[in-house]
Amino acid sequence: MAYNIVFYFTDQQRADTCGCYGQPLPITPNLDRLAGEGVKFEQAYTPQPVCGPCRALFQTGRYATDTGCFRNNIMLPAGVKTLADYIEEAGYETAYIGKWHLASDGELEKPPVVDHTVTAIPRELRGGYSGFWRAADVLEFTSHGYDGYVFDENDNKIEFTGYRPDCITDLALEFFDTYDRKKPFFMTISQIEPHHQNDHNHYEGPAGSKERYKDFVLPGDLAALGGNAAEEYPDYLGQCASLDANLGRLIERLKKEGLYENTVIVFASDHGSHFRTRNTDSHLNGYDDYKRTCHAAASHVPLVIAGGPFAGGKTVTELVSTESLPKTILALAGVDVGEAMIGENLLDVADGRCENRPNEVYAQISESRVGRCVRTENYLYSVYAPGKNGGEHMGSDLYADDFLYDLKKDPYELTNLIRDEAYREVKLALREKLADWIERVEHVRPQIVDAD
Repeated sequence: MAYNIVFYFTDQQRADTCGCYGQPLPITPNLDRLAGEGVKFEQAYTPQPVCGPCRALFQTGRYATDTGCFRNNIMLPAGVKTLADYIEEAGYETAYIGKWHLASDGELEKPPVVDHTVTAIPRELRGGYSGFWRAADVLEFTSHGYDGYVFDENDNKIEFTGYRPDCITDLALEFFDTYDRKKPFFMTISQIEPHHQNDHNHYEGPAGSKERYKDFVLPGDLAALGGNAAEEYPDYLGQCASLDANLGRLIERLKKEGLYENTVIVFASDHGSHFRTRNTDSHLNGYDDYKRTCHAAASHVPLVIAGGPFAGGKTVTELVSTESLPKTILALAGVDVGEAMIGENLLDVADGRCENRPNEVYAQISESRVGRCVRTENYLYSVYAPGKNGGEHMGSDLYADDFLYDLKKDPYELTNLIRDEAYREVKLALREKLADWIERVEHVRPQIVDAD
């Protein structure tokens, strides 16, 4: 059976914004119902907590250091076979709506040399998507919380008026007005919410969010560390609630069209948000930073897959990485890419078909620093490259200890044990584990030394 597939992903959404991940306010009733029907991955983490690199991985199934897209402002390289290439070869009709962030190229925090940030994205820079297209390269540059524009597959400018997630969903639903059902479809809806609006330096929830969500409860890390969460969280939750309402609209349309029963919905985010509580010692100190760290605030993301074989209201407690999404999506389409893509088929994990599977995930950090980390069931261990700017250097052959957390005793990652002699043996074991990961992924085994 050829399943229709919808990849609905958000930008900068923490897992704990969702009811099915413990959010006490009724922010995500539609996602919560999906989790009750399908599979919730309780411990899902991003492999690269910054927009462009994570999106490059979603489109290629390859690490950011493999494609070269290790930071923002680097376009997808030519000649890499993408998710869209594979799935269109498999007979799928494709649709892409929202933020792309992979068609401009240049230095970090400088005007791009190849600049499609606010103009139509040429066909050759759309990652192989040849069908329905309603996108902007950097959606936060072509729109605000209310009003903006994207471009269609023929480079026509499409202006929209209203709250942005509503409008992006309106554009996505237009696909079904002309869908002829001759092929199964693969639709990506790349929402920009709940990302902060860069030029306004603010999370822009729908009007009334501050009043509607004034009874918010800050997660433990944000309550302890401060940042700007106390001011921004109601709008942030308002954004998340809007995203969920629009997920509900999509589900309703699928049901109306008689497509829901044969459609698999993948809900995820590229990364979370630490609300300026981390990275205070990096070269981004003072910069408008909300991610770019291995801390769970930025790396722990919601991941729910529902429909088709992802059924039964299961909760997977093993650690998984969203690096596995391209391979999983293609497996749903009947495509086995083997070693051409990283990760695993998450259906195998959900069904318990992965014997001797290591319960750990690996991530690469850029921009804030050149960093790497490994997360296990009990610990988070992270390193950085001294003296290397994460916006200039992709990797390093020398790293130093950055932080170590005992996750069972310290789930909010508040006490750095990197210099604690009682944890030295644990640290050295994790150091070897992380060096193994780096060698396997980046083909060089680095030296990792004690922190100064």
